[in-house]
Amino acid sequence: MQDRLELLRIFSAAAGAPTFREAAARLGVSPQAVTRAVRELEDTLGETLFHRNTRSVQITRYGQDFATQAQAALQTVEGLFDASSAKAAEAGGIVRVTATSHMGRIYVMPVLTALMQQHPGLVADLRLSDTPSAVVDEQIDVGVRIGFIGDNRFVARSAGSVALWVVAAPALLARAGEPKTPDALLKLPVTTLINRSDGRAWPWAFHDDTQLQPHRTAFVTDDPETEIQAACAGLGFTQTTEYLARPHMERGDLVRVLRRFEPEPWTLHVYRPQRGPVSTRVRVVFDALAAQLKALCQPQADAALRRSN
Repeated sequence: MQDRLELLRIFSAAAGAPTFREAAARLGVSPQAVTRAVRELEDTLGETLFHRNTRSVQITRYGQDFATQAQAALQTVEGLFDASSAKAAEAGGIVRVTATSHMGRIYVMPVLTALMQQHPGLVADLRLSDTPSAVVDEQIDVGVRIGFIGDNRFVARSAGSVALWVVAAPALLARAGEPKTPDALLKLPVTTLINRSDGRAWPWAFHDDTQLQPHRTAFVTDDPETEIQAACAGLGFTQTTEYLARPHMERGDLVRVLRRFEPEPWTLHVYRPQRGPVSTRVRVVFDALAAQLKALCQPQADAALRRSN
């Protein structure tokens, strides 16, 4: 049995053509295919649609009325697809985005704001969390994350790099002195950042993939921005991302130390799940974040690096 929409399409062509052969030519099918479709439609409806003999076909009165209804139905269906295509072209609909708190507020939100102004039908749903989201399970469309993404369920694109710095308040440096090696941190007060996913302290990373876990903890938190506040207050040395430390360094609240021992910068990724066709709205957001985060973050990071050296 043929699809009913296809039956209507063939019947409408036959109703508007002088012969089944001509209708078949317009549709790019055989005359036998038109004959079979008309017969199947007649069997389904229980009515005769065409009077046929060896020389000609003539549509019946019922067939004329049904042809009018069929053409209206086909136009309605085409209109549904046209509306969907237009909506996709305008990148309309909800796109769910996840990012870390500071990165989301400072860098991701301006990009989303510009996109929503450019595409009035676009609705951004931005979820801020410093714990990596279970993107597939939570139905997130696009994510922004610093560091390695090894999950093959994701399509990831590099959007630049983020440095990791050790910083301290000038008052703390005056009181405790500046460390000359990472091991010196073992005897100095430090802040500790807790990994929310497992409750453990994040280790400090240095060049050559070495790690250190300072133990003279003066302040503990699970929030990176709160940790920066503690560092500015002189509570302890802190290792943090360059983009979090930069504004405080520019104001003179923090000083960068142990530069020779800094690890390789981490990659900033924009990623999305691999789950079937990608809608226009998701692709627009994904491409814009990948391109514009690179333009926003890297020049400022380079400028901060030049000022610090």
